[in-house]
Amino acid sequence: MATIYDYKALTSANKELDFSQFKGKVLLIVNTATKCGLSGQFNGLEELHKKYKDEGLVVIGFPCNQFANQEPGNDEQVASTCQLNFGVTFQIMKKIDVNGENAHEIFKYLKSETKGLLGSKIKWNFTKFLISRDGKTVKRYAPTTVPAKVEKDIQQMLNQ
Repeated sequence: MATIYDYKALTSANKELDFSQFKGKVLLIVNTATKCGLSGQFNGLEELHKKYKDEGLVVIGFPCNQFANQEPGNDEQVASTCQLNFGVTFQIMKKIDVNGENAHEIFKYLKSETKGLLGSKIKWNFTKFLISRDGKTVKRYAPTTVPAKVEKDIQQMLNQ
């Protein structure tokens, strides 16, 4: 049975990131878009990253342009915008699809582990997935759930 640790993905710098290196960590994976009305959530995600990274939280953003063309830039532009406009220091990945036949394998896995309002489909930018230290528990949060509302679950998973 697959876990998140069986997957790899490319960073915005086009370097392979092997998720097996995150065994024992709590992961918060988010599909992001810098031109989205919800992009203010980058600030909350960054706050969580800074507050809990030393305790084992890893925040990873996967830019996606599948929702109203809200992530039109190339990987370099996206990473730069995240850093300059939102002060993001957590890992930004290469732009991907989260729905459809070209959906990235990680999102196929995450969607198979959780169901949202639209079944397994991702509804919009900033859908969040929280994965426990053992990689077995996956919780899904709606795009409108602000990062601060996920903090209590993060704390619980970090303390397990």
